[in-house]
Amino acid sequence: MDRKKGWIILAHAFIGWALCGATMGIGMATVSMEITLIVHAIGAPIFFTLISLNYFKKFNYTPPLQTALIFVSFVILVDFFLVALIINRSLDMFRSVLGTWIPFILIFTSTYLTGTFTAKKSDNEILA
Repeated sequence: MDRKKGWIILAHAFIGWALCGATMGIGMATVSMEITLIVHAIGAPIFFTLISLNYFKKFNYTPPLQTALIFVSFVILVDFFLVALIINRSLDMFRSVLGTWIPFILIFTSTYLTGTFTAKKSDNEILA
């Protein structure tokens, strides 16, 4: 894979991470942490479904499993190195199942399923 394709995949992952970060930032400023985490857990798969739908329809450089792994790995790495270590200066966020682990699982699952569905739909369109 060339650099341009790699940057496109990472840009999609970044947009998803940024939307999740905005959800957390706005939520923490306006409502309780519990409500913020619930909204984030609901929003994360929605954001990544829409982002991966765009990626698979316009680019589709990687198969669904690889794309899901790239997206969730990007989110985990940025959450660890930027959010936890630099911004929060604590790894406490990783103790929250609702705050981190459920969204990670949902990001992976929504990306993988979107890619799988999009690929099957494309195959059916070719056959028709």
